[in-house]
Amino acid sequence: MALKIEMLRGFVAVARSGNLTDAAQVLKRTPSAVSMMLKQLETHLGEPLFETDRKNKLTALGAFVLERAEQELQHFDSTVRDIESFASASLGHVSIATVPSVAGTLVPRVFSKFIKAYDNVRVDLRDMDSKSILNELSRGRIDIGIATMGENGMGLHSQLLFTDRFGILCAPGHPLAGHAGPIEWNELTGMPLIANSLSAGISNRASEALHAASLLSAHNLTSITGMVRANIGVTILPEMAAKSAGTADLVFRPLADKTLTRQIHLLRKADSALSPAVRMLQSDILQTAKTMVDELGQ
Repeated sequence: MALKIEMLRGFVAVARSGNLTDAAQVLKRTPSAVSMMLKQLETHLGEPLFETDRKNKLTALGAFVLERAEQELQHFDSTVRDIESFASASLGHVSIATVPSVAGTLVPRVFSKFIKAYDNVRVDLRDMDSKSILNELSRGRIDIGIATMGENGMGLHSQLLFTDRFGILCAPGHPLAGHAGPIEWNELTGMPLIANSLSAGISNRASEALHAASLLSAHNLTSITGMVRANIGVTILPEMAAKSAGTADLVFRPLADKTLTRQIHLLRKADSALSPAVRMLQSDILQTAKTMVDELGQ
């Protein structure tokens, strides 16, 4: 007969209670059932655990078994709690990478709303460009990515979060700052353009001509907005990227061409098995993104 964890639990209850009746109440079993467990344990060991039938004094073997059984029960119960916590998504680890604009807008809203659910979940958040995010996903280094799909989305599961419209970011003193409506491409002709990696990806002849003529380019949003703030030129950015860069003192004007958008997707490896904590975060991101889209009326 194999030694079972419940036998050890029954023995510990009797040893600590000093009698079968009290131990049975602790275990929510009948005294006869507890007595049967003890007999099975002693039969398995081949030696008595108590010196008398009163169960109030341990033998040397009983004292040894009590010490080791309590250690094992503590470890077993802790393991069970960890397993159950992991399964219920209240314990675990999540690694997520997002484009900077989402790291500064959507992600804070997710955790400000659901932070209590992640008390025992370790979250590793990184911000990087879309190409790097796709690379990290393909290598299995992150659980979730939030980025534009591009042309390298093979093997990825994708869910559209929102569509981000491109526009012009300029200083308050710039001629375009007082423009009442959307900006037409011809209004940018001859104006200094601060090119960036996001605007350079716009597939449009007018945009390509402006970028070809640009003498300034930057990749970091801090550098881009710093030059715009100094009224060195204008830049073209998705609206969310512009807002996440802390540009309340600058002016954002949407482009008239409404087809020029950036689509932000929630991405993960298509063949990956998600942990409960990752599934929970994925659900919270989708819910928060929907709320943001509803607020913006997209």
